[in-house]
Formats: sequence, structure tokens, C-alpha cells
Amino acid sequence: MAAFRTVDDYLDAVEPDEAQQALRDLRKWIREAAPDATERISYGIPTFSQHGMVASFAAFKNHCSLFPGGVVGQFVDRLQGFELAKGTVRFQPDRPLPKRLVQDIVEARLKANLAAAAERR
Repeated sequence: MAAFRTVDDYLDAVEPDEAQQALRDLRKWIREAAPDATERISYGIPTFSQHGMVASFAAFKNHCSLFPGGVVGQFVDRLQGFELAKGTVRFQPDRPLPKRLVQDIVEARLKANLAAAAERR
């Protein structure tokens, strides 16, 4: 995919439609869980930030990914059936992540970011 200026530009370019819809849902659910987070393109992919990175997501040729960082390990039991890597959850567009799980992951990441920001003060 080419370089994108906005998250809307990125999402508009995602194919197939099923992957595009899965990422649009992720965006919506992240916004609901972290309404004060800012949204931008970082490293070429959609990213939400609030006191640090909250979550990023992307579409690839054979899967989609959610990048919530180190909190992935807190949800291993609920992420069974999805491919995991350090800080990454890979899923198929026809088997997207559940809304409540995404929001719980985002809330955990936001909580960790807020704690780290408080420690820095």
C-alpha cells in the first residue's frame, strides 16, 4: 500500500471489502474505548495515541492485525484461535476480533499508558 495522509485514505484503499469492514469496525471500537485518543497515520498505518501508543491496525495480503503492544499477554486466554506475536494479534477478516475483547485490550493499554504517564510526573 502507498503512503497515506489520513486514516480514511488508508481504509478506503483496503481490499477486499471484508478486510476494509473489519478494520472500520476496529477503528470504531477503539474510538469507543479511548474517546480522547488522537488518530493519525504512524509508520504507514492507522494509530491511536493517548499518553503513548494505544493501538494500531493494518491490513496485509493474507490477514489483518491489531497492534496493542505489550498488553497482548494479559488476554492470551481470550485470544485462543488467533495468531499472536509480541504486541500483535493477527486475524482473518472473515473471523474478526470480538468487539468486547478489542475494547478490553484498548482499555488495558490506555490504563498502562496513564500509569506510565503518572510515573513520569
